[in-house]
Amino acid sequence: MFDVGLTTFMILATSMVMLMTPGLAFFYGGLGNKKHVLNIMMQSFVSLGLTTVLWFFFGYSLCFSGNMTEGTDFFGIIGNLDKAMFHGITPKTVFSPERRFPEYIFIAYQMMFAIITPALITGAFINRISFKAYIWFLVLWQVFVYYPFVHMVWGGGLLAVWGVLDFAGGIVVHATAGFAALASVYFVGARKEKNHVPNNIPLVAIGTALLWFGWYGFNAGSEMAVNEVTVAAFLNTDIAASFAAITWLIIEWNVGKKKPTFIGLMTGAVAGLATITPAAGYVTIQSAVMIGIIAGIGCYLAVKFKEKQEWDDALDVWGVHGMGGVIGTICLGLFATKTINVNGVDGLFYGGGISFLLKQIAAILLATVYGFFFTLLLLKGINRLVTVKASLKEEKEGLDISYHGEVARDIA
Repeated sequence: MFDVGLTTFMILATSMVMLMTPGLAFFYGGLGNKKHVLNIMMQSFVSLGLTTVLWFFFGYSLCFSGNMTEGTDFFGIIGNLDKAMFHGITPKTVFSPERRFPEYIFIAYQMMFAIITPALITGAFINRISFKAYIWFLVLWQVFVYYPFVHMVWGGGLLAVWGVLDFAGGIVVHATAGFAALASVYFVGARKEKNHVPNNIPLVAIGTALLWFGWYGFNAGSEMAVNEVTVAAFLNTDIAASFAAITWLIIEWNVGKKKPTFIGLMTGAVAGLATITPAAGYVTIQSAVMIGIIAGIGCYLAVKFKEKQEWDDALDVWGVHGMGGVIGTICLGLFATKTINVNGVDGLFYGGGISFLLKQIAAILLATVYGFFFTLLLLKGINRLVTVKASLKEEKEGLDISYHGEVARDIA
C-alpha cells in the first residue's frame, strides 16, 4: 500500500526539520545576552508544543483543506475545517496516488515548518518582549499570517492557481517572518542596554550546524518524492550555503571589520540557506552558485543598511531571513528551468519571458507588505490585552529571572 522507501525518507526529512527549531534556539541563545539566554531559547521551544496543539485543532485543516479551483476554500485565501482534529485521517490514509506515504507524515512534516516560522521572528525582539505577550503573538500570527500564506501557495489557494512557485518557503516562511520581525522592531523599539555581545559563540556554531543539517530535510523533503529533483534540491542547499558563507567572509575580511569573524561565516551560511529555499528544486547547480554569491552580498548589504538606519533587529532576522526570502524568490523568477523540474517554469534567463518573474515579485510584495503591517497592528492589539514591552527593570534584571525564575548557568 505504501512506498516503503519514500515513507522512510519522509520520516527522516520530518525529523531533520524538527531538529531545526532546537538548532535555532541554540543559534539565538548563543548570540543573546547572558541574562536573556533561557528566554530566547524558550520562545523557540514553546513553539514546538503550542504550535502542535494549534495544528491538531485547526491549523492543518486551515492550510490544507479545500482549494480555490473547486471553490471549497475561503476565496483562495484560507482553507476550511474539514480536517480539524485530523478528522477522517487514519494511519492508513495515503497522502496521494502519486506520493504513496501516510498523510500522517505530511501532517507532521508541514507542522515542523509551522513550528519554526514564528520562532524565526524572535531573534529581532530579543530582550524586549514579555513572555505572555509572545504567547499571544505566537498563536495569532500563525492564524492570520502563516496559515493563509501556506494555503495560498502550497494548499491550492490563490497564489498557487496564479502560478506562483515557492519550493520550500522563501515566501511562506522567510519573507513573512523576516518582515514581521522588522515590524516588531519598530513596535518595541531599541534595547535599553547597549552593551550587547554574544554570550557563547560555540553555542551559535552548534545551532548553525543543526540548522544546516536540518535544512537538507527542509528543502529536499519538500519535493515529497525521491527523484532527480530531490537530489538537486539537496545539493543546491549545500552549494548555496557554502558560497554565501565564503562570500560573506571575504566581504567582512576586506570591507567590514577587516577580520574574518566566526559569526560572520555562520551568518553568511544561514543567509545562503534562506535564499536558496524557494528555488532549491527548480534551479541548476550553477545557478545555486550564483544564488549563494548573491545571497552573501545582498544579505550583508541589508544588515549594513539596517545598522545605518539604527534598526535594533538584534539578530538580523530581517537582513538574513527577510531579505534572503525576497532575493531567493526573485532569483527563482530568473534562474528556474524545466530541465531540473518539469513541473516548474522556465525563468527569465532560460527563455521563459518576464511574466513568471513579475508574478514572483508580486507575491513577495504581498507577503512582505502584509507580513509587516499586519504584525504591527497585531502587536498594537495584543498590547491592549497584555503589556508587550518588557520594562526597564525586567530588561536590566534579565528576562530569565524576571519571567522564568531561572538562569542559564550558575556563575556564583
